[in-house]
Amino acid sequence: MYRIPFNIPHYTGNETKYLLEAAETGKISGNGLFTQKCHAFFENQLGYPKVLLTTSCTDALEMAAILCKIEPEDEVIVPSFTFVSTANAFILRGAKIVFVDSGKLNPNLDVNQLEKLITPKTKAIVVVHYAGVACDMDHIMTLAKKYGLLVIEDAAHSIDAFYKCRKLGTIGHLAAFSFHETKNIMSGEGGMLVINDKRFEQRAEIIWEKGTNRAAFQRGEVDKYNWQDVGSSFLPSELTAAVLFAQLEKLNDIQQKRIHIWNLYRKSLSNLETKGFIRLPHIPEHASNNGHLYYLICKSQQERDALIKYLAAHGIQAVFHYLPLHKSDFYLSVNSEHDLPNAEFFSQRIVRLPLFYSITDEMIAEVCDRVRSFFSR
Repeated sequence: MYRIPFNIPHYTGNETKYLLEAAETGKISGNGLFTQKCHAFFENQLGYPKVLLTTSCTDALEMAAILCKIEPEDEVIVPSFTFVSTANAFILRGAKIVFVDSGKLNPNLDVNQLEKLITPKTKAIVVVHYAGVACDMDHIMTLAKKYGLLVIEDAAHSIDAFYKCRKLGTIGHLAAFSFHETKNIMSGEGGMLVINDKRFEQRAEIIWEKGTNRAAFQRGEVDKYNWQDVGSSFLPSELTAAVLFAQLEKLNDIQQKRIHIWNLYRKSLSNLETKGFIRLPHIPEHASNNGHLYYLICKSQQERDALIKYLAAHGIQAVFHYLPLHKSDFYLSVNSEHDLPNAEFFSQRIVRLPLFYSITDEMIAEVCDRVRSFFSR
């Protein structure tokens, strides 16, 4: 066991109370009281146009792929430096994935490489805001308009994060969020689809409810519900929604604490960057910092692995993130290998440090002391 683990889920205090309330309503399947409370919070208090809770961010991405009517031979541009779900959701619809490299300054996709990847078969661009740091959405949306493409924001890391003055997840046509236990607000598992384009709203609700118009029936808009479209059981249980609502109530408090932790890491490790030992996260002027994760960049994979091992030996759990998808066994089993040097660079060198609500300033100081000790050797 680690004395300082990478993550400890944070409970705000009302989760158990709301779980009991959900059970006492007599309805713990999806789209009940707490699902509606969460929807109202996101739409009315946080300003998202239309949302649907899902069982995971993966499910939200799969719904997005269905809504975009992705078909075999359609091409979808996806960053290689991301979690597998970002690509898998579109692979399941038969798409050909076209990977784009990261930029040089941070792991987000290189917007300057996008246009040359667009072909007559391209249908969508999937944008990943790594660490909650916004991609250049003006550039991306201009390209999408020019070529008639759909944009899906994979905003798994991006609650309470902004591009200029706009919330991430409200800029593309669709967006997917994660409430996994490693995220800023969590429900164990859980996710959300954001629908920013009204033409998708009615169909999204049908896909969400197993391809039926059951939600409309529950609102009394139709006298019976039936099979309308493709779909699946994408909605979460009321127990998941109850936990999430408890988290939403404390969003501002959680965010203040996480940004405090992020800033402590930045201040404590900046001298190592000045001396040239490491690189710290780069946040462009157009992006905010939502305190989702803190990483440093080593000079080589060997150094990265040695640092993780050194921290583990002192009871501190640090991790790396991600293996580039264009180098995966699955992708290479049906595609030829090609070179995306920046995605490979970040994959080989990033170290993610512990960041969770209950971590103390003293723990952060110890992590930073151990990092400095490693490089002083």
